[in-house]
Amino acid sequence: MFRPEGIYPALLTPFEEDQRVNEPELRKLLDFGIDRGLDGIFPISSVGEGIHMDFDEKCRCMDIVVDQVNGRVPVIPGVVASAPAECVKLAQFAASIGCAAVLVTPPYFYKPAGAMVERFFETIIEECGLPVILYNIPLFTSPLDYDMVKRLVRYPNVVGMKDSSGSMVDFMHFMDKIAIAGEDISMLTGREETLLSCLLMGANGCMTATAGIFPEIMVGIYRSWKEGDLETALKLQKMILVVIRTMFAAPFPIGFKLALELRGIKMGPPLMPPSAADTYQINTVKSRLKMLMEPMIEEYCQELEVA
Repeated sequence: MFRPEGIYPALLTPFEEDQRVNEPELRKLLDFGIDRGLDGIFPISSVGEGIHMDFDEKCRCMDIVVDQVNGRVPVIPGVVASAPAECVKLAQFAASIGCAAVLVTPPYFYKPAGAMVERFFETIIEECGLPVILYNIPLFTSPLDYDMVKRLVRYPNVVGMKDSSGSMVDFMHFMDKIAIAGEDISMLTGREETLLSCLLMGANGCMTATAGIFPEIMVGIYRSWKEGDLETALKLQKMILVVIRTMFAAPFPIGFKLALELRGIKMGPPLMPPSAADTYQINTVKSRLKMLMEPMIEEYCQELEVA
């Protein structure tokens, strides 16, 4: 059964002024990343504002991605909804167009008890018809607990887990509980700052926004680690830290969109419009990103670019 490995971008979504997906820019973004060595694509992500897209637009976005990727790498969309029935419908659509797997986020807004969260996952796992990747994202949803993951990974179509807690403690305990369950799934970090640390501890890759903005650097970390060149991997890992902090200094996910625009992708407006009070901070972040990114792109990205 399919298992994800390597560097996947949590795909940002370019939008038109009418808040529809900007198809030409999305296609350009996909080629930009794949041409630079990405191992797969994760559309309908948190940073891609999937939470603000309606059902039809999520399906349209998946359709564009699968068409443009054209089998070059696996596509694993997020099936994001607060009710399991809609998640199942999104997953079934993903299956119908040839996606490799789906990524399932815990329910949001309402924060049910652990048993209900577990049943939410079970419903989707049992009915979706595709391999499933569990997604722990405590910043926005109820966190998964170790024993829940230990039970869920016993389903044969659960093939991976993305952990965006940013906690190496949690990452290690998730891996240990999965091993105790006698299962072997792909472990992916959702925090770009911990990619090398997680790889050294047995992870299989990442699903991160920075992988779509600086694919050369994230792929460079992964490939350097695989080749045993830890000095280069560590150098690249440290290189992106200040850029990540700067992107997070603007209201999420605007800082990431600003960075991707500096790579030549027209991102359009955020679906959650910023307030007038945010404008100064956004402009400050934009200027700082330009200052930080231009020398990185000139000095490193052309050198590391993968044809």
